[in-house]
Formats: sequence, structure tokens, C-alpha cells
Amino acid sequence: MVVLGLESSCDETAAAVVRRRADGSGEILSNVVFSQIEEHAAFGGVVPEIAARAHVEVMDGLVAAALAEAGLALADVDAVAATAGPGLIGGVLVGLTTAKALAYAAKRPLVAVNHLEGHALTARLTHGVAFPYLLLLVSGGHSQILRVDGVGQYKRIGTTIDDALGEAFDKTAKLLQLGYPGGPAVEKMAAEGDAGRVALPRPLIGRDEPNFSFSGLKTAVRHAAEALAPLSRQDVADICASFQAAVSDVVADRVGLAVSRFAGMCADGRPPVLVVAGGVAANKAIRSRLEALMTDLNGRLVVPPGNLCTDNGAMIAWAGAERLALGHSDGFDVAARPRWPLDDIAAPLVGHGRLGAKV
Repeated sequence: MVVLGLESSCDETAAAVVRRRADGSGEILSNVVFSQIEEHAAFGGVVPEIAARAHVEVMDGLVAAALAEAGLALADVDAVAATAGPGLIGGVLVGLTTAKALAYAAKRPLVAVNHLEGHALTARLTHGVAFPYLLLLVSGGHSQILRVDGVGQYKRIGTTIDDALGEAFDKTAKLLQLGYPGGPAVEKMAAEGDAGRVALPRPLIGRDEPNFSFSGLKTAVRHAAEALAPLSRQDVADICASFQAAVSDVVADRVGLAVSRFAGMCADGRPPVLVVAGGVAANKAIRSRLEALMTDLNGRLVVPPGNLCTDNGAMIAWAGAERLALGHSDGFDVAARPRWPLDDIAAPLVGHGRLGAKV
């Protein structure tokens, strides 16, 4: 089957066409992404109203471009999929409404996709990973570890009790005036720094549950910056290197605990597979630590290509195809959802930050 997928949950507008073969393998026929980084850079983060208006302006053109790149017309696709949540509700509405109109006009099924499920299933498209596997989802809005047993079958093993890892990178970059987006800027400066110069905490290391906490680490970075002010370029580089080292230690410790538990759950004795998705998956230091960790645990690390770790339409089209293959589609009354956990029975964790409970 051939599926057109639309993504508009945050600050990337995307459209893609993906083919799912009868044997379960996949092929990306087109994948077009419009980034809004320039629109939001002046504000140091995503402005929801600006994001929604930008989606409206470019979505139709991206759909046309994706179909043209795939060499297809709308009538040639078997279904239309779109992100229905979670995300910034204005942006989600743009993509979902567009998908409804296209599906109605072409008399094709509509598939409302959970954005997180798009990330969760991408490794099946790129690497043919079989169920079950462990997913580490790390981005600006999410930091969680889930067991993936099948399409629509997710068990949360760990999550953040306060802030997401990508948010911690962005806030650190903003504090050090490195610009937006923060992740690549911090990683670039860290390459010039001494990771042992600034003593920073490793939150929750050694705890019994594989959860994350990054708000205290952000505060420690601020205190370190204030103590060294005025900051030289080398000071900034050393803080970035120390921050990245602390984050890598935390992620390796928390994920190591989760992988060990996951391996114990797998009755067939197969080596555990860890899939990493989300924008932070592009960080080379974190990836290197996870590669070493999985080698030590006799497991396998799978990281999709960088352009498929960040938000894109191909992951939404593929998730739609996976759901459609199981006979799942949605009516035109399906609603956009600003919050939509993959494991909807897992209790929220209450952190100590001002945001309170995190799903």
C-alpha cells in the first residue's frame, strides 16, 4: 500500500509518501520537510501562533511537492495519514484538517497517527526491527523509555519527572547565548571544552526506577555560569562539555537499567534491541555512550538516519501504513489531541518543577 503522511505538530511542516510491501518492508518514495527555525530563532524557542500560521502557508505546497517527487497523483495513494497529536494544537489542526480534506476528496481512508508512534515505528521502516524492542525517545518535548510490543502496544518503563532532555539542551544554550536550536550549538561548543572542569550533578543515577530528571542539572549549569561570569569562549565550551558529559552519564545509567529489565522480560532469549529516536538522538556523545552500553549488555543499538529522527512526514506515513495493514482507520470526526501518551494507562509522575505532573 502507498500512504501520504502529513506532520505539523511543532516547528516542522512535512509531507511524505511511503510504500509498505506485503512482506512488511517499506520504502520512502518522497520526504519533504520545511523547517521553521528562522521564524522562531529570534524568540529563542517555538512560538505556537507563528508555527500554526507557517504550517497553513506551506502545507498545500509540500503535499504537491511530495506527490510530485514520488511520481504520483493523489488518486494513486491508498490512504492519507496525519499527526493527530500530541503537539501544539494549532499546528496539529492544520495537518489533520488538510488530511481530512484530501482523504474526503480522494475517497481514501484517513489514519490519525500518534506523533510518538511515528517515532516508535520508524526503525521498522529503516531497519526492519522485529517486535518487541525497547525505545528511548529523547526530544525537546519527550524523554521516555518504552517497551514496544506491537503497533499500538506500548508499555512505559521510564520517563522524566520534570523536563525533557532536549529542553535541557535548549535552555542551556539560551543561558550561554548560543542561539536556537540549542542541541547542535551545545554539542559544537562541547567539542572545544574540558568535560572535567565544571562539577555538575548526575540526577537519579543509581535509583531503582529508570526515570529521568533534568531540572536540577539546568539549575547547576546556571550556577556554574554565574560563578565564572563574565564568561570567555573557553568557559562556555567547558560548561557545555561538562553538561554533555553529565547528560551522557545519566542517559547511560538510566537506559542500562531499563535494558537489563527488558532483557529479563524477553522469554525467547534474543539479544535486546534498543531503538533511539527524537532530535537528541543526533548527539554523537550520547550515541557513543549508548553504543558502548549495548555492546557491554550484548545487545543491539538501532538509530534511524538523522533526518528520520527529527520530525518528518515519512514516519507518519509509515505509522499510518502499519495501522492500516491491521485494519485500523479513522472517521472524519476524529479530534486533534494536544496530549496523547503512548501508554495511556501509565500513571503520570509528579516532579518538583512548576509544571507538576508529566505524562
